[in-house]
Amino acid sequence: MPILDLQQISYAFGSHTVVDRLSLQLAAGSIACLLGPSGCGKTTVLRCIAGFEHVAQGSIVLEGEIVARPGLHVAPELRRVGMVFQDYALFPHLTVAENIGFGLARSERAARVASLLQTVGLAGQGSRYPHELSGGQQQRVALARALAPRPRLLLLDEPFSNLDVELRERLAQEVRQILRAEGVSAILVTHDQHEAFAFADLVGVMHEGRIQQWDAPYNLYHRPANRFVADFVGQGVFLPGEVQADGRIKLELGSLPAQGERGTPGQQMQVLLRPDDVLHDDASTLTAEVVAKTFRGAEFMYTLRLASGAQVLSLVPSHHNHALGERIGIVLGAEHVVAFAAGA
Repeated sequence: MPILDLQQISYAFGSHTVVDRLSLQLAAGSIACLLGPSGCGKTTVLRCIAGFEHVAQGSIVLEGEIVARPGLHVAPELRRVGMVFQDYALFPHLTVAENIGFGLARSERAARVASLLQTVGLAGQGSRYPHELSGGQQQRVALARALAPRPRLLLLDEPFSNLDVELRERLAQEVRQILRAEGVSAILVTHDQHEAFAFADLVGVMHEGRIQQWDAPYNLYHRPANRFVADFVGQGVFLPGEVQADGRIKLELGSLPAQGERGTPGQQMQVLLRPDDVLHDDASTLTAEVVAKTFRGAEFMYTLRLASGAQVLSLVPSHHNHALGERIGIVLGAEHVVAFAAGA
């Protein structure tokens, strides 16, 4: 039995549909993420699960118990669902230990607080106040407070967005380890795919109130279900191609075996090329002009202009430091071919 089962839920704000017949299942112990641009409905889904919003259609089932459907709404405090907010929402006048233990029975408070302080890496910090902590430490306190009553499901609404980029990804990995140690199922909401990939086993890419693909991060990147997912996840550009009689797709950089949508001979396709699909090769007779580059330490991200004027991206080890305007040899090295019919 899944710990969470959303069945065709919808939510509207006035005449505007925010969540549109969305369904998903989450297995017990799984860590998932709803990923998408601002306004796609992902936070509203979280609020419906928590009980802060009433669904207009469909049902929400927690461990076999229906907690929401039209005409039925179990109050948030009765759902055993924890929530971590973007702004931490800590009580400034309470110590760290008092924040974590807030609402716990007196008999279990001291032991549970001590255990969670150890789990989140804040042992010995219980007597401090929130304003004395860094942003990352405050987020750990908020997480510990949400975990204290042992929720069956934890929801996290953009909890790392106030932190700098490097800390955000590192903290996402640390929180994942904490949830694993506690054995808690969780759903994160974010617009940051690096954060989503560092945190989740399963990611649902959302667009206009619907999940476009619910899959492992690897499959979202290499096997996107549609053009929106392909555009949203990772970096890449689409090049025009044409299906050949042998089933391969011919494009300016060469030909590739068709995978997924194969098309028919002569059909025009759009082929997605990721930066790791275009390889630098000094021996290649096919060249492209360097029109932009970004230094990333171990590698450069080059923007290359082809003879047709089309541009592609290429990740190149940083000891290959080429100047703007220079022509460099390239070869096509795509192992996962993502192609969609032109106009799809």
